[in-house]
Amino acid sequence: MEEAFVNDTPVGLASVGPSKEYHLRREEKRYQCSRSPPPRWNNGGQYHRSRSPSRRIQLSSSPGQYNNYIPPNVFRRERAKVSQPIEQTLEGSFFFFFSPTLVNSREHFTSMSPNQIQYPSFFSPETGIYTSKHPPRDLPQNPFQDLVSFLFSHGHQGATALVDSVSGLSISYPKLRDMVESMASGLDHIGISSGHVVLVLLPNTILFPVIILGVMSVGAIFTTMNPLCKPGEIKKQMSISKAELVFTFSENVGKFDGLGVRVVTVPERLDFDATEFSSFGHLLSRDPKQAPKPLIRQTDVAAILFSSGTSGPSKGVVITHANFVAMVELFTRFDASQYNTESWKNVYLAAVPMFHVYGLSLFTMGLLSLGSTVVVLRRFDPKEAIRVIDRYKVSHFPAVPPMLAALVMGVKDSSGCNLRSLRQVSCGAAPISENLIQNFLEAFPHVDFIQGYGMTESTAVGTRGFNTADCKKYTSVGLLAPNTEAKIVDLKTGSGLPPECRGELWLRGPGIMQGNTFKTWVLFKYRLKHLELDLKKIAPADLEALLICHPEILDVAVTSAEDEEAGEIPVAFVVRRPGGMLSSSEVIEYIAKQVAPYKKVRKVVFVDSIPKSAAGKVLRRLLRNYHGASKM
Repeated sequence: MEEAFVNDTPVGLASVGPSKEYHLRREEKRYQCSRSPPPRWNNGGQYHRSRSPSRRIQLSSSPGQYNNYIPPNVFRRERAKVSQPIEQTLEGSFFFFFSPTLVNSREHFTSMSPNQIQYPSFFSPETGIYTSKHPPRDLPQNPFQDLVSFLFSHGHQGATALVDSVSGLSISYPKLRDMVESMASGLDHIGISSGHVVLVLLPNTILFPVIILGVMSVGAIFTTMNPLCKPGEIKKQMSISKAELVFTFSENVGKFDGLGVRVVTVPERLDFDATEFSSFGHLLSRDPKQAPKPLIRQTDVAAILFSSGTSGPSKGVVITHANFVAMVELFTRFDASQYNTESWKNVYLAAVPMFHVYGLSLFTMGLLSLGSTVVVLRRFDPKEAIRVIDRYKVSHFPAVPPMLAALVMGVKDSSGCNLRSLRQVSCGAAPISENLIQNFLEAFPHVDFIQGYGMTESTAVGTRGFNTADCKKYTSVGLLAPNTEAKIVDLKTGSGLPPECRGELWLRGPGIMQGNTFKTWVLFKYRLKHLELDLKKIAPADLEALLICHPEILDVAVTSAEDEEAGEIPVAFVVRRPGGMLSSSEVIEYIAKQVAPYKKVRKVVFVDSIPKSAAGKVLRRLLRNYHGASKM
């Protein structure tokens, strides 16, 4: 049993949480080692300011709800009695914030026995588990429920499913189902069936959902990639996923030369010339009534998506039909159920890439079960986005921070443009500054702004914000999704932590990937050790593996630096070989030739050595302290 102390007297608080020393060290780190001011308690103590104020999870829904709660970390801070040195702020930390009113009276706290310490109903001190405040949602119990049939089983009044923002051509809901079944029939005809892997290397296109749903309909597995990826990157993912068929635009066909894989060229317009795109035309011309009806289990693999590589190279994440079904129900359909509106009347702008789990979950699956209209924007451009929102009366815009920044600037440059049709903007995938949130709200005072948190490994299921007339928390990423549980785990002891403590976030729920870590729990370190650049994934280890091959580089590490426009940029810390004259520009040019444009190193810092732990692990948090001017 660990000991905790009140007024220097040890008391048994094993069920409460960590030891006195842990709390003293944590308090010292927070208040004295940090340059930020002490935490603030707002609106009846509902929220707590963190080092990363944009990443807060709202566990309490009403101000002052837990005013009688005494945080277990309110101990006397006696620095002289801490035997171990104060450590720097821990990497990979994530906060859960319900943060009730802080009781500053030490006498009041010390007069209470351990049994009097009250915890909120959504936290169990015995198990250390946080449960969702939302009622659970029913999920299909039929073991043979596949994602595609689940999508089309939901009735709605929606007419138009997908719209091409450039041409204005659209696909109705009845036509979408026919096209998916024709695609399935065509794939079956060329031998693609259960267990085969199909690579989709495409930007946003009105045909993306048709291909994805067609692949899953025959029991095959899809994997996606950014179309900007270089041939070497494509070859690497192909070797991992064992893809047997590729869908891509004509501009990327040459990237597959010599890989021995069949390539189907996808037209950029819906009204394409069938003679020019004969392979694709052949697939879509098949009779939808001849589509196969394979027996697909919920546990069957539906996709292999690649993560950003938190602590190493980018890894394949195995997603099942059950995971996608859970995503549709717990993310999209649940979110829609919280609003007193008819979802089929909503119009969404698809600017977030569909090859990423964020765009994939919404635009190719979830929203199609609601009957909403998805206006597809191939590549985000602020002026084009403003035009499209205005022309198609877009009501909802899922975005990432750089898109919001560009949109705000674009509106300022477009006098008289207020985008009155826009009702809600949701933001995810990367932290957003409070300054940007404020600028957005000033530019769009009529728009509801919310944030969410999810990952590839959780099939985008995690948390979701929700504002009411009485409670608007724009800096919160919201509540845990229904049917989802979480733990905050101490980095050293592995024990579950109570509210208002810092540690690693563990998630458990039906959205979690197949073959997850720790059997039923999946560990997700809050992404401070990898880069999320405008929703395009960058694994530091991948860049490091390329850079170390340079003959003049002795050692290297890659981490991130904050950037006003991009959110984060890759920064390389390089140790030159003795006598070397390697310059920053040479390093940047070297890596730019081998990776997609968004993966390019944007800054180089030359150092004498790379700080590492005793186990040889790069201490990236120390490198971030060096990211000032580059030594040329």
